[in-house]
Amino acid sequence: MSAPRVYRCACGHRVYFRNSECLACAAPLGFLPDDLQLHALLPGPRPETWQVAGRSTVYARCAHFHSAAGCNWLVDLDDPNDSRFCLACALNRLLPDLSDPLNAELWGRLERAKRRLVSQLLGLGLPVTPRSRDPLHGLAYEFLRTLPGQPRVMTGHADGVITINLEEADDAKREAARQQMREPYRTLLGHFRHEIGHYYWDRLVANTAWIDPCRALFGDDRQSYADALKRHHTDGPPEDWAPQFISSYASAHPWEDWAETWAHYLHLRDTLDTAASFGLPGPADVSRPEPFRLTDLWQPDRPNGPAFLGLLHDWIAVTSAMNEMSRAMGQPDFYPFVLQRGVVPKLHFIHCVVEQSSTHDSP
Repeated sequence: MSAPRVYRCACGHRVYFRNSECLACAAPLGFLPDDLQLHALLPGPRPETWQVAGRSTVYARCAHFHSAAGCNWLVDLDDPNDSRFCLACALNRLLPDLSDPLNAELWGRLERAKRRLVSQLLGLGLPVTPRSRDPLHGLAYEFLRTLPGQPRVMTGHADGVITINLEEADDAKREAARQQMREPYRTLLGHFRHEIGHYYWDRLVANTAWIDPCRALFGDDRQSYADALKRHHTDGPPEDWAPQFISSYASAHPWEDWAETWAHYLHLRDTLDTAASFGLPGPADVSRPEPFRLTDLWQPDRPNGPAFLGLLHDWIAVTSAMNEMSRAMGQPDFYPFVLQRGVVPKLHFIHCVVEQSSTHDSP
């Protein structure tokens, strides 16, 4: 299953993931996480309730619909969890002071990125449960801003709680940090995808049969994390990092290698899902270069090998076109990376973990 990004209103007009109203017919729209579809809404039996054609379920809009978050997801009023918030917003544990207009604006950007992430995770069949409902394995977000005289809020993950510094939603500050860290890519959605990688390492890999092959590929995670990060920030990455790592930061520690590669896998899958929603990349061009072979994968004899190889080659085709389109607009490259052969087995390994962990049929 994938997460489509282009939908059709009941009137036939094309609508998109973030829309809450059809621009052609003015129909109200709402997103349902159970089928990953954006639906035209019909009035429900009571004020401020809604229904969807073909369903008897009665829905309400998420309580964050009228906030700066502008959440267009729906809440099932028969849900035993009895929440005013949709699944994505129910993941929140701490929010900044929203009476501050700047905080509210930046928080709205965080929520838009989080909804994109959560919809993709659901499309991949990965478990997404608020920590309030599952204190042991659930997920929670804390969106915080550094206050004057207080220690800087650090973006990171710890035991199922992901903290995001609100300043990451400030384009100017994020770009300044990107240049200071000499990163080719730094986005808000990228942060969400990286940090959720740490969460799923804990949930899907640690203390499972995946841990030994994971260590064989990514390295032994039992080495000191604090010492590894200190060394990376002091000395920088090793000179020969590029052939084996998706980014220089991935070379800091096996956990960071996993999280960076995981984020890259989510970039790949969501971009290709979006492209497919528009009918891209189209029929394979027989003259298209295909640099990777089955022998480049983690386990070449896996049944999913040929399909995954097709994903990689579609990825190269789409990103090559997108880079040229970005250059045509005078913008930085859409995809400022080179997918090295040494990274391909790691991506395939993550693909296998995701497939086995999926709550629905493997793609």
